[in-house]
Amino acid sequence: MNNTPRTAPRSELPANFVAIDFETADRSSDSACAVALVRVEGLEIVRREFCLLRPPRPNFEFSYLHGITWAAVADKPTFGEAWPELSRILEGADALVAHNAPFDRDVLMTCCRAARLPPTPLPFKCTVQLARSTWGIFPTKLPNVCAYLGIPLKHHDPVSDAEACARIMIEARRGRPRNKLDARRARRLT
Repeated sequence: MNNTPRTAPRSELPANFVAIDFETADRSSDSACAVALVRVEGLEIVRREFCLLRPPRPNFEFSYLHGITWAAVADKPTFGEAWPELSRILEGADALVAHNAPFDRDVLMTCCRAARLPPTPLPFKCTVQLARSTWGIFPTKLPNVCAYLGIPLKHHDPVSDAEACARIMIEARRGRPRNKLDARRARRLT
């Protein structure tokens, strides 16, 4: 039995996409307190957007991770107020890309539903799955994948996380080969 990861054909990976990263205040999917979007066209980063968001509750369970507090967002727009303008970055994109895409997809869809906004029809691509299938990286937390690929990261900073995610997709699209030394270095981060 061959345990070598199957690399996704580059033609299946989008060249024009938007990487997205949410930070949440608490365990509820409607508690987005920040979002970053990084637009990639022709495998080049062409635009970045960032917005602090006021979640529906002042409960901040994850400030220790991302440093965002209720005081920092109390006067910021809600997701429903900010998303119509922010979502313009998605126009003409082939996909949304996220590290652990089910999480970011759930936050986006829940926030859209709560704000009575239409969800995006764009498919999500997951860079966790991509890192596993393309380079055989385990574990595949964002710091591990970034260490493997040599991508700078300030983890839990939404702009840094979204840009790192974009760069992971770019590297996969360009066909970066597996490197066993990088895989050992990435595993040491756990």
